[in-house]
Amino acid sequence: MTVSIPEVIISTLLFLVMFFGIGFLLNMLLRMTWLMAVVYPIVVIFIVDEVSFLDYIFKPGTAFPALVDKFLSLQLADIIILSGGFAGAIIAGIVMILLRKNGYRMF
Repeated sequence: MTVSIPEVIISTLLFLVMFFGIGFLLNMLLRMTWLMAVVYPIVVIFIVDEVSFLDYIFKPGTAFPALVDKFLSLQLADIIILSGGFAGAIIAGIVMILLRKNGYRMF
């Protein structure tokens, strides 16, 4: 399946804005600056993998190799889009640090 360049650009921007917003809200409510950046790899696993979460606990011998195979089979467009989401989570942490440094308090 091929993905056009405009689709990649729009998808990357959507992921960046979506995870910036989620990260910003989590940072504001929980006061944990890098929470979304730490949780983001788990979110990526749920997006990429087709294995049930319980299989990682009860069948790790088949679940983890399947996860590695899925990651190795990602296309460049998928990697760019997922990287955009991670960039949004990182930017949210940086923005919160700058806002707190400038004296803004959330809740």
